[in-house]
Amino acid sequence: MKTENKTNDILKQGSILAVASILVRLIGMLYRFPLSNLLGEKGNGIYGVAFQFYQVALVVSSYGLPLAVSKMVAAKNVKGKYKSAHKIFTNALIFAMCTGGIAALVVYFGAGYFVSFMKYPEAVLPLKILAPTIFCVAILGVFRGYFQGQNTMIPTALSQILEQIVNAIVSIVAAYSLMHMHRNSSEVAAFGAAGSTTGTLSGALAALFCMVGIYFLNRPILRRKMQRDPYEAESNQEIYRILFLTVVPVVLSQTVYQISGFLDSAIFGNVMAGKGVPKDIRLSLIGVYTGQYNVLLSVPLGISTAMGSSLIPSIVAAITKDAMDEAKEKVRMVIKFNMLIAFPCAVGLSVLSEPIIRLVYPNLITYRALASDMLLYGSVALLFYALSTVTSGILQALNKMRLPVIHSAISLVIHVVIMYVLLQYTDLGAYALLVGNITFPLVVCILNWISVGNTLDYQQECKTTFGVPALAAVIMGLVAFLLYKAGAFVFSFAGGYLSNMLAVLLAMAGAVFAYFASYIWLKGAEREELCAMPMGRKLVTIAEKIHLL
Repeated sequence: MKTENKTNDILKQGSILAVASILVRLIGMLYRFPLSNLLGEKGNGIYGVAFQFYQVALVVSSYGLPLAVSKMVAAKNVKGKYKSAHKIFTNALIFAMCTGGIAALVVYFGAGYFVSFMKYPEAVLPLKILAPTIFCVAILGVFRGYFQGQNTMIPTALSQILEQIVNAIVSIVAAYSLMHMHRNSSEVAAFGAAGSTTGTLSGALAALFCMVGIYFLNRPILRRKMQRDPYEAESNQEIYRILFLTVVPVVLSQTVYQISGFLDSAIFGNVMAGKGVPKDIRLSLIGVYTGQYNVLLSVPLGISTAMGSSLIPSIVAAITKDAMDEAKEKVRMVIKFNMLIAFPCAVGLSVLSEPIIRLVYPNLITYRALASDMLLYGSVALLFYALSTVTSGILQALNKMRLPVIHSAISLVIHVVIMYVLLQYTDLGAYALLVGNITFPLVVCILNWISVGNTLDYQQECKTTFGVPALAAVIMGLVAFLLYKAGAFVFSFAGGYLSNMLAVLLAMAGAVFAYFASYIWLKGAEREELCAMPMGRKLVTIAEKIHLL
């Protein structure tokens, strides 16, 4: 009973981050749709190039901090060492200021060189605006990691939602204003991209102020805990040593993940330039990949990342107490929940690829067929990214910090070779980006899966984790396709865009019900497992009313 309560707790805490991630990604989609239509394919390409390099710099400087801090704090809290936990937090702040500050300066003053190397000189201004964001996010990550280590995801969730709301508003307003001011300039697309990156900076600042406020509101409670703590805190040198040893493997692993996108743009830009493809076309093709395909995949991927982040402190606590059965149960549930989400999202995006592209990007017509094909064939990457993300988190929690790094490095080498060969010796063009986006997480998740099984002496139950969600998603996809065709016929009187929108909404509504009913009918989860999921009791009530349980 105790293990069950703890398993429910991880799902509840993970669900808080998952729900917040859904809201964040939905807000992100809702503002990126009008923003992408405003920027156009070229502007999206400029923004995508700048943002990819920013993500690499962010990973190198601070990406591992939330996970490292949450892991270290969780390990101390479970032993009642609250002074040590807080000292880890304060030392991590100093660490973040140093690494984030250095990275921000390097990006700001080196922006011109970096974008010239990638053959996209228009991205200089957006990248310079993103430079101070790196410093803010580094500090923000420490605050988020500290509260996650306390096993509360609410501060992180609130700050993420606020960050995205501010980001959305400022991005659209700033992009529109700058494009209007420079409407007669040949660099109008670059100014639009710069406005969008201004929103990223504003959102990070808002989230940082939010987390600082939450920290000071909780400071009296934290002080009382530390006063009851009989243990002495470790020395600063020891904390930095542990922090460094924890952060570096995570940074290396995530750097490999993020650098794959940066290398994609760099290889694509250089090879296509060598083949004589004009700069504007190169930027537009990258814009389709980063501004349409990747944006639509980001919502389900955000849920997976949230569940993976919430997993770390609880597994660390279980391992610290030598409760391996408890750790295995948490791993089982989180992997199962990830697949429960990933399969229908992948199938839904694939089946409705062309209608979705027409719905959300009505002004982007030139490369619409390419964007639809990318979503049709590339949505399968969702499954591999979801599984590779959560298994990397599991290995890091098990103190196998080097394994995700090694696996990601192996996959990156394979990825770069495949990308270069396809671009240089075939006429696939932008479709080569799609192949790379699928093969990279596929290799990582295979290697991670083998390592998790060997390390934990663990085997995932496959029928209800993979088989049932896959079959339910296929049924759902068929229902969605038929409903869309029927809706397009029935609503044809409404005209092109409105007819498509109503048909898509009908298909999505039917798909949700079809997947839920199929999943329950195929015995994908028992009543107790459903109750442990987000809104589980409501799902059970609905299933009972329609006689599925």
